[in-house]
Amino acid sequence: MADIKDDIRTEELSKALAERYLAYALSTITQRALPDARDGLKPVHRRILFGMRRLGLGPTTAPKKSAKVVGDVMGSFHPHGDQAIYDALVRLAQDFAVRYPLVEGQGNFGNVDGDNPAAMRYTESKLAEAAQALLDGLDENAVDFRATYDGEDEEPIVLPAAFPNLLANGSSGIAVGMATSIPPHNLGELCAALVQLIENPNIQDRTLFRLVKGPDFPTGGILMDDAATIAEAYKTGRGSFRIRARWTKEEGARGMYQLVVTEIPYQVQKSKLIAQVAELLEQKKLPLLDDIHDESAEDIRIVLTPKTRTVEPELLMEQLFRQSDLETRFPLNMNVLDKGLVPRVMSLREVLMAFIEHRREVLERRSRHRLEKIATRLEVLDGYLAVYLNLDKVIKIIRTEDEPKPKLMQAFKLTENQADAILNMRLRSLRKLEEMEIRKEHADLSAEQKDLKKLLGSQKLQSEKLIAQIGEIDAKFGLKTAIGKRRTEIVEAKFLAKIEAISEEVATLETAVEKEPITVVCSQKGWLRAFKGHQEPSDAVKYREGDRERFWIHAETTDQLMMFATDGRFFTLDCSKLPGGRGNGEAIRTFIDLPSDADLVEMFVHSKGRKLLVASTSGHGFITNEDEAVAMTKNGKRVMNVKTGSEATVCRFVDGDSIAVVGENRKMVIFALEELPEMARGQGNYLQRYKDGGLLDATTFTWKEGLKDQNNREFSASELKDWRGARAQAGRLVPRGWAKSGKFAQ
Repeated sequence: MADIKDDIRTEELSKALAERYLAYALSTITQRALPDARDGLKPVHRRILFGMRRLGLGPTTAPKKSAKVVGDVMGSFHPHGDQAIYDALVRLAQDFAVRYPLVEGQGNFGNVDGDNPAAMRYTESKLAEAAQALLDGLDENAVDFRATYDGEDEEPIVLPAAFPNLLANGSSGIAVGMATSIPPHNLGELCAALVQLIENPNIQDRTLFRLVKGPDFPTGGILMDDAATIAEAYKTGRGSFRIRARWTKEEGARGMYQLVVTEIPYQVQKSKLIAQVAELLEQKKLPLLDDIHDESAEDIRIVLTPKTRTVEPELLMEQLFRQSDLETRFPLNMNVLDKGLVPRVMSLREVLMAFIEHRREVLERRSRHRLEKIATRLEVLDGYLAVYLNLDKVIKIIRTEDEPKPKLMQAFKLTENQADAILNMRLRSLRKLEEMEIRKEHADLSAEQKDLKKLLGSQKLQSEKLIAQIGEIDAKFGLKTAIGKRRTEIVEAKFLAKIEAISEEVATLETAVEKEPITVVCSQKGWLRAFKGHQEPSDAVKYREGDRERFWIHAETTDQLMMFATDGRFFTLDCSKLPGGRGNGEAIRTFIDLPSDADLVEMFVHSKGRKLLVASTSGHGFITNEDEAVAMTKNGKRVMNVKTGSEATVCRFVDGDSIAVVGENRKMVIFALEELPEMARGQGNYLQRYKDGGLLDATTFTWKEGLKDQNNREFSASELKDWRGARAQAGRLVPRGWAKSGKFAQ
């Protein structure tokens, strides 16, 4: 027996990982996360619809068990988990998740409360009418097919898609390094825009945006963005939409009233929303609200009771909008697969044009397929007509010849297909009436053939045909139908100003904090706390074992606490919301998203109008406006772009006319403040150049007043004149007697 040798190949680990990770990333992007721009479907959804069609589950047929559908799809097309397939099927049937359901379900398919659907063995499903429109033309060579995962069958690469599903139902997904988020839209508006684009591809964007006014969510709600914001989002393919719940006021006895929420924002679970508001009530963050309870049945009815009859409904609701999911933002990121291959972010116009181009290609392919069928049928009919004039001779050849086919072909100059059709003809067809029907069918097919050839040769006729097809979809699902009426109201511009004024009033109420002195203490390991009153550093303040004092700041409860991190980001915290002085405080990373490999450079109380000098160990730095660095979000605000291998190390208040920079090599250079530019964000300019090491410290000072080192030893201007030069010089060794740390005074 021959020796078996292992196929072991030597390969660099980095190269092997890169190749395999790239393959995984591409698979995730194209096969799971991003929809196709043409039919708006991901592979799992496309396979579910195709599998249901193969099972004969049309809109007019009886539904079958969802388990049967899932099993067939998993076994034939989608070799993944059955629960993943069922979850995708369920979402296609949920009228609160998709604007135009593609699957019609029977049984428990979940609800807006967030309750799970019943198991697949209990539910039944079939294709909805919208899905039928997506599949129409599959048998007419409208699209290409490819082999399934096991090579035993074929599946469509894309569906013919007479229904503009991508924008009508939206899509969302997360891949490796990219994501997509597309809200649902109103089909009637989309159809109007498609017709305009077909008639005039160069139509102006503003005309397009007048037709597609904004998203239309299945759960309704109110869209709070102005026309300019919506237009900008559609133009770039990126943005977000602000959605609010719809509410009404119901009068009660003795001047009391209650507010009733009838529609909630898209993808907000009602049960979690009510729990969120109840928690805010317990925390006493809603001083105007007395109680909340759910009276929903099939429709949503969330009842809000105010504290007193004197509470203004608008103020109460505005406070709820600000603090709860009664107002949310839905992101727009139209990152889709262009022609099923290339992921890219498209604008609204590009997405609509991609659909039109696909439909034009489908129309041409279906027309050519029909022409081939007509040509084959006409060939057969011509053979029928030829033999009807000589029936006796045909019968004689068939009865007397052992091989009648070649004799028929020779006698009547028939093709092989015509001869086969004649030999397969039933005897009862040999009657005069049949000849008349054949001649009529021949004439009809010839006329259809002529029309199809004209269609394929004329862009204008193709456009008219596409418009007619879009008209049919509009008639079934458009604005005039029950399902097609716009559900999401777009607020008018005149009301936005009024709402903004109310919002400012609520903000004033919420931010009304009593001004009290506090002492902010942050330890070396990042534990933050605030003591009442202004206190001086003391041994009475205890730290965790191995930890010690780092920042000790006097502030007021009305102040904002700013921090600068080694990754170049600024963070801002409200001093009134800092943890109390009991215990050891709370970790700073619970308040800000500070990476584990980053640390704080500086912490200080924000002062409006102040300038800051920021610098990194690479020797780069610049002046920035402190007001522009304020960032109240957990992610902070990136102000300094730090080079790889370096970190931000300096953040000082600008005061004076000169800048002093010292490096780790103990060389110092001094130059005029005006040589360094002011920037909102960037890497900055070189402050000092180094052969070895990097920047140690930098500060600003007034030249005439001199400079102090970390030991507070003062050096006069006359002592420093030899170190005065220009920005980006190497400098010279620090003066004799300079602090061993090399740093400047704080």
